[in-house]
Amino acid sequence: MQPFDSNSATEVEFVTFFTGGQSFSIDIRQVREIRRWSAVTPLPHAPAEVLGVMNLRGSVIPIFDLAVRFGLPPTADNVRNVVVIAAYESQTVGLLVEAVSEILSVSPDRIQETPDLRSDNSRQSIIGVIPVEDGMTRVIDLGAVIQTGKRTLQ
Repeated sequence: MQPFDSNSATEVEFVTFFTGGQSFSIDIRQVREIRRWSAVTPLPHAPAEVLGVMNLRGSVIPIFDLAVRFGLPPTADNVRNVVVIAAYESQTVGLLVEAVSEILSVSPDRIQETPDLRSDNSRQSIIGVIPVEDGMTRVIDLGAVIQTGKRTLQ
């Protein structure tokens, strides 16, 4: 599945960040804000990747630890961590990451398909990779991350 039109001359922008010591990115149109990490309210019986919920201007939103979601060690508690507030369709969520790196503008033809992976979680949540100077950044399918959390939380 190619989520971006590779025939389009328009560049696509991504917010890149690090979690689990690895580079990931999300479509900038899904990012609402970037906030400093603050404590969350844990939920009983929530999946491991859902740290809990936070109050964001009167709305309660789930906070995902993306490192755990992708099978990496949990994000260490650090005052430099940030939460990327992102929206997919009608749901807003927070993504705990170690640091936001940059805004990356690329032409859609630079986004390569994700190699066939053994992990279903990774295959469903990573929709492409983008070569960058110091390696690759993985493009996250925010909908897949959220749907996994919704199915587990209900």
